[in-house]
Amino acid sequence: MATRYFGERIKRNEDPRLLTGRALFVDDVNLAGMAHIAFVRSPYAHARIKSIDVSAAREFPGVVAVYTAADLGTYWRTGVLNVNMPPIKDAFFNERLHAILAKDKVRHVGEPVVCIVAEDRYIAEDAANLVVVDYESLPVHIDPRKALADGAALIHDDLDNNVAAHVVQVKGNYEKAKAQADVIVKREFFYDRGTAAAMENRGIVADWDDKARRLTMWDTTQAPVIIRNGIAGMLGLSEHQVRLIAPFIGGGFGPKILMFYPEEMLVPWIAMQLNRPVKWIEDRSENFYATTQERGQFHESELALKKDGTIVGVKDVFWHDNGAYDPYGLTVPINTQCTLLSMYLVPNYYSEFTAVFTNKPIVSPYRGAGRQHGIYVMERLLDAAAKELGMDKVEIRRKNLIAPEDFPHKHQIIYQDFTELTYDSGNYEPILDKALKMIEYDKFYKELKPQAEKEGKKLGLGIVCYVEGTGIGPYEGARIQVQPNGRVSVATGIGTQGQGHYTSYAQIVAEQLGVAVDKIDLVTGDTDQFHWGVGTFASRGAVVAGNAIHAAALKVRKKILDKAIEEFEGEVTADKLELVNGNVQILGAPDTAISLGDLASKANPLRGAVKPGSEPGLEATDYFGPEMGATASGAHAMIIELDPETMMLEIKKYITVHDCGEVINPLILDGQIHGGVAQGIGNAFYEQLMFDDMGQIVNASFMDYLLPGAHDVPRMEIGHQVTKSPLNPLGVKGAGEAGAIPVGPLFCQAIEDALGIEGFEIREIPLSPLRLWELVNEHKAGK
Repeated sequence: MATRYFGERIKRNEDPRLLTGRALFVDDVNLAGMAHIAFVRSPYAHARIKSIDVSAAREFPGVVAVYTAADLGTYWRTGVLNVNMPPIKDAFFNERLHAILAKDKVRHVGEPVVCIVAEDRYIAEDAANLVVVDYESLPVHIDPRKALADGAALIHDDLDNNVAAHVVQVKGNYEKAKAQADVIVKREFFYDRGTAAAMENRGIVADWDDKARRLTMWDTTQAPVIIRNGIAGMLGLSEHQVRLIAPFIGGGFGPKILMFYPEEMLVPWIAMQLNRPVKWIEDRSENFYATTQERGQFHESELALKKDGTIVGVKDVFWHDNGAYDPYGLTVPINTQCTLLSMYLVPNYYSEFTAVFTNKPIVSPYRGAGRQHGIYVMERLLDAAAKELGMDKVEIRRKNLIAPEDFPHKHQIIYQDFTELTYDSGNYEPILDKALKMIEYDKFYKELKPQAEKEGKKLGLGIVCYVEGTGIGPYEGARIQVQPNGRVSVATGIGTQGQGHYTSYAQIVAEQLGVAVDKIDLVTGDTDQFHWGVGTFASRGAVVAGNAIHAAALKVRKKILDKAIEEFEGEVTADKLELVNGNVQILGAPDTAISLGDLASKANPLRGAVKPGSEPGLEATDYFGPEMGATASGAHAMIIELDPETMMLEIKKYITVHDCGEVINPLILDGQIHGGVAQGIGNAFYEQLMFDDMGQIVNASFMDYLLPGAHDVPRMEIGHQVTKSPLNPLGVKGAGEAGAIPVGPLFCQAIEDALGIEGFEIREIPLSPLRLWELVNEHKAGK
């Protein structure tokens, strides 16, 4: 009987290399004669550049070259728009892009102004300190609402105001529904900024071979093929003259999907100018300003309901802090707009957002990519409504769940993939029931909480629901080849940043070819190995690349069976053959086995003729592109103990129930959820970028920016529901962001439950012990 690979808890193939220090990261690339780069970055959030004096830096021993915007000549450019405006009626978008090196004006702290190339990084940093830039300081906007005030200083002088975009999406008629509602819940919410804080910062190495006329570039990007194509175009090269390698990457989380950062455009050009390899590695202080961030939004929201808790409509108007430029388009606020609807039946919906330019670093997706904000608003509105109606917080959610028979469920608004927001499949009530069972909801309120109160302890329970839009197109591809030694090679254009691709993709291939997972060699993120692809983002790796690999594996399987029938001289049919243990054999007759390696050799003969209409070798390439994204869903629940004196909390129990369709590898899936929850906990109760009025981050180091440690992240119990997606042959949905999405409202609800203070509500995130103490005391003081 064939071994089952798909769906099994198989340990990750890549871990031995990672754990023993044998995995290649960008900073491990060291080439003979390599120069090193440091940048002079703006210390001002908003200023005009009056003059730049680099003469002392150019004369400093060991400096190879110094570049300002003026030195780039015709190569000076801006970044590119990553995502165009979706086809939303009457929406508008002001495209403003960041410069390769700033000239005339800087619009956020950390913008690169001068590039220093030296024999080593130490010399480059010393020389950077010799550069004198004369700035004329301008008014700074860090609050998007204040940036819209009459007379506010313009961040982009060619615009009439600081509006980056304005979008309204409507389903039904909210005002009519509101007039017929029994209860209207109105709240204002604030969701502040954080940073991805990946273990590995960004980095680039570029090497130009003048004799071969070929550029090799190592980059910490989540989109290797697109970066390759773009760099070739910028440098006037053929795409085949550029090899882009995205090796192992120590965390992507979204910011590394931006195409193109200034450094990505500049470093390969410098390598060609100097005809020598150059390296730039972002340090941690740079990362706080030079890498994109996410989260900042202000919401004014309404929930209209009947007396029995039935939702009749939602209205949400919000202001999105866009940062100084908008190269990633409107993906983040549109995700907020769409994800707010969550698991619930909302017949009438009015959503309006204004994206605003501020003097902060650029916003682009970070794990969750705007979904957190939407889920936060809906879950907090439901909590407030439950209290006002005297309903149980679970029952108001249960009452409004979309029913299984209502799938596919069309929402009549446009999603980030330019299609109508449509939930492909789902069965939400079993998710909620499983979460209640795992958290022991009834026992908590009947036994645990009363007993804790007797002991003077403050216990609280939170339970929230969410959806996750995943697996958007346009496509990914893969090539699979059986080699004469029996090993199988798989190449795909998608990159990897720790998701377990080397194992989960191998399992998909192993399921079709009957080859052990450790006999399958995967290459990702190397444009010489596979020429086409889009990237790793939006929880799409398993859905899009996984199905492309599946399609290619099916083609190779057919070639194996066809060749085996030929070798058996037509005495068997395909349905009488099996692929098992690296062999093809007649069912139940292992003595007839032919190894796939031998079969591959026979399929690629050195003499004779290949049958007309056939192809040499056991190899195939295929692609997959979904018609729309697949919608995953889930529920999180937790129990906390809170110290009312210090507002420190301890998570006593944490559970998640997730439905991402068919599961390729439950072990890897659990790890993805664990990591997401850890980041969600950080975003909810620890991490917050604190900007002063001049646009400076006052906690821009790990000494001050609080990250959750191992002792803050609890053990988790994870449950799975399976509702297959009809949009792809594997029936899978994405899961990469699920752990992070609902944690903010979960914390708020659990804290309120623990404190039990009448009328006390939390309407902002992130929290911290200090901020929570302030909020409680403000409430007690009647503020």
